[in-house]
Amino acid sequence: MVTGGPPSPVPYSLLVETLLSLTRWHSDDAIPTRPLSLYCLPNNQHRAKGSPVAYILLLSRHVILLTCPVLILGTSDPYVKFKLEGKQLYKSKVVYKNLNPRWNESFSHPLRDRDHIVYDKNRTADEFMGSSTISLKDLELYKTYEMELPLDDPKSKEDDMGVIVVDVCLMFRDATIKRSPVIVVGLFELNNQMWSGVLGITLIEGQDLPQYGHGDVYVRFRLGEQKYKSKNLCIQANPQWREQLDFNHFEDNQEPLQVEVCSKRGRKSEESWGIFEIDLLRLPLNERQLYTHVLNPGKGRLVFLVTLRTCWGVTVSDTETALLEKPDERDSIEEKFSLRNSYKCVGEVGFLQVKVIKANDLPATDLNGKSNPFCVIELGNSKLQTHTVYKTVNPDWNKAFTFPIKDINDVVELSVLDENGEKSPNFLGKVAIPLLTVSNGQQISLFLKKEGLESPSKGTITVVLEVIYNKVRAGVKTFQPKESKLTEENLKFSKKVLARNIYRVRKISTAVLYTLQYIKSCFQWESTQRSLIAFLIFLVTVWHWELFMLPLFLLLLIGWNYFQLNAGKANSNQDLEAGKKGLMDKIHMVQEVVLAVQNALEEIANIGERVKNIFNWSVPFLTVLACLVLFVSTALLYFFPLRYIVLIWGVNKFTKKLRNPYTIDSNEILDFLKRAPSDVQKVRVWKQKRHKG
Repeated sequence: MVTGGPPSPVPYSLLVETLLSLTRWHSDDAIPTRPLSLYCLPNNQHRAKGSPVAYILLLSRHVILLTCPVLILGTSDPYVKFKLEGKQLYKSKVVYKNLNPRWNESFSHPLRDRDHIVYDKNRTADEFMGSSTISLKDLELYKTYEMELPLDDPKSKEDDMGVIVVDVCLMFRDATIKRSPVIVVGLFELNNQMWSGVLGITLIEGQDLPQYGHGDVYVRFRLGEQKYKSKNLCIQANPQWREQLDFNHFEDNQEPLQVEVCSKRGRKSEESWGIFEIDLLRLPLNERQLYTHVLNPGKGRLVFLVTLRTCWGVTVSDTETALLEKPDERDSIEEKFSLRNSYKCVGEVGFLQVKVIKANDLPATDLNGKSNPFCVIELGNSKLQTHTVYKTVNPDWNKAFTFPIKDINDVVELSVLDENGEKSPNFLGKVAIPLLTVSNGQQISLFLKKEGLESPSKGTITVVLEVIYNKVRAGVKTFQPKESKLTEENLKFSKKVLARNIYRVRKISTAVLYTLQYIKSCFQWESTQRSLIAFLIFLVTVWHWELFMLPLFLLLLIGWNYFQLNAGKANSNQDLEAGKKGLMDKIHMVQEVVLAVQNALEEIANIGERVKNIFNWSVPFLTVLACLVLFVSTALLYFFPLRYIVLIWGVNKFTKKLRNPYTIDSNEILDFLKRAPSDVQKVRVWKQKRHKG
């Protein structure tokens, strides 16, 4: 990390990664002179005869662990430990009962000398299976060495402990190429974070993929630190994804586009059906390229499109020299997005400028009561950030950032973080501002919120935003697929989220039930005036009904809510929580939530199964009765217009209470469905085995 002056010599880096795990760190010194040590350990409960073999690839001063197949007859529960000078730096998750584990994890640490150890999780102890070393000082730059390293254990009586096969290549690596989700940058490095192009990828389909077994198939794309995982499709011969995504392309990033097709069956680990790379240096600008890539033998082909486009509108500057502060530039941008130019550059919706002025009263993370804050600005999948201001809780950044707008419905997020050396930055606060709510040129100070944006944090941030966009292009884009987030979120079960979602559904269902109850009161003649007006409206509407009346009714409903909102009568209550609760209240709430979900799922399953059982003749009497009703309905609809049938039904519904004040309300269709058995009832009652005697 550099805070001023000329850049320091570019460091070397060494990367240790499993097949799907990338682990990077940078050395503060020259090439390490001490050897890299490798250790392997298995589960002593499952060990059988045979030697383990691990295949490791070392590229670009990268050590890549491809696989570690242990030649045993049982199973293992492997995990990996990384140690430096006797101290454990990282421990991976345990992959249970798998001889070909994939961890898909990453971490970073400055490199001097590195030990990494492979363990097998055991309830008793982890057994050492041998070690080997690589002398990094003897490696020449840009030369690949193929090595077969024998494993050795001085305490073991076995002569052959197995081997580790590696390819080693030492290369000069530019540390600025790495673009992690949050990179701490110095003042002179701000311009290095800007992208110069956009790589558009359209994932189309798979061809001749294997169809055996049940499970899902999906595709992973990776460009540097940008990652995207497609939606899961059931395993089939020709899955159709039809997805579109964009990666930002940096001039100084020479890494290829990595594509991998994977399958996953149940709780088993995923299986790679093929991995390959696309060299972006050979792609022509603004020309769509079709790729039909053959996967592993017997795994079929993948079809996708790649287009490398130039990018406009990404800048970082001081607030005094911001792009929109220059009259010529402002006039040019406003002309570009004027209504008369709506037909030009349809993909460019608008332009955003964010001036990050300062923050005040931030939380202190250091013992001296200070912090090292910097601000990250995100718009969709695009991200820029300020420099770090050291030892203060009231930083002044005075930086201006500009972004091209792809969707006017996006939200710009500003996150304030604390630089924490080589560790991950500490989170201080965050604000989110929808683009459609921006007041151009107005300086605003916003209270920071916590990471979930649900509760307030300490401190404020002062910003100035300006949005220039074309309303026609923005409207067209709104009816097109929304851009997916590149960052994969690991969804976990949360009682709080479940209770909140149940509360939201309950609010909607309460509103629907209230509306239905209001309509029912019209049929019950609880208010003679209201019921009479409703009856007359029903007769006139049905008699003169045309299809255009449906969108007209929705339009009138939206207009009614608009006038209610202006009059201050609309309910703007958006609370998602009912307030803090005690322990017993929370336990009772969880029980209610689980019971509500259980009952709702049971009702949905019962209705579906009963309809199915009527059509498959599970109860012949009910099926014959349904056929008779359907035959009569067909004849009525054939001989009489639907308008007359609806009128007769409505008149009967409105006058039933008048003709018989003590009538019982009923729904004939639901009453009929309740007579049909569900699958559970069929097993319990309708399919009892008779005793032969």
